[in-house]
Amino acid sequence: MELIFATHNENKVKEINKLLPPGYLVKSLTDLKYDAKIEESGSTLEENALIKARTIFNAFKENCFADDSGLEVYALGGKPGVYSARYAGNQKKSEDNTNKILHELQGLNNREAQFRTVIAMVYNKTEYLFEGIIKGKISETPLGQNGFGYDPIFIPEKETLTFSQLTLSEKIKISHRSRAFQKLVEFLKS
Repeated sequence: MELIFATHNENKVKEINKLLPPGYLVKSLTDLKYDAKIEESGSTLEENALIKARTIFNAFKENCFADDSGLEVYALGGKPGVYSARYAGNQKKSEDNTNKILHELQGLNNREAQFRTVIAMVYNKTEYLFEGIIKGKISETPLGQNGFGYDPIFIPEKETLTFSQLTLSEKIKISHRSRAFQKLVEFLKS
């Protein structure tokens, strides 16, 4: 079965391909040579995921899914949340975003946070939402070379290492995205 993943992010494509059972073929927007910008104008992760999934479904008329993820830092009132990718500006630089979080948390004892992913899927013309959450805390400094985005500063619960210090397979076992994708996979199997 073919599914379109409404992303150009090859890191996300690698993660989902490791999770899907045999028999599924995931095509990215890069594979489809789709370069039109999708304006993520929603005020929630759910809204942005649905905007992307609906846009791609309308363009290709094929089963598709999209995700939106955000880091939610409790001491910052849930920020950056839906604005995680562009928290430090529209240039969307991961290093700038992580530095801004670390600066805002200076001197604060509460470093609790969670990563949350929402997947919107249009499947046989019906919309579905799947959510995955991993709780954890923000490190004092960026650590590790793996991963992307906020991975160098996020230490998942029951771990002592950041997502960036874990291998991809270790991260996939516990990540917010994999938890949401597992729900999507269970849905596809049923």
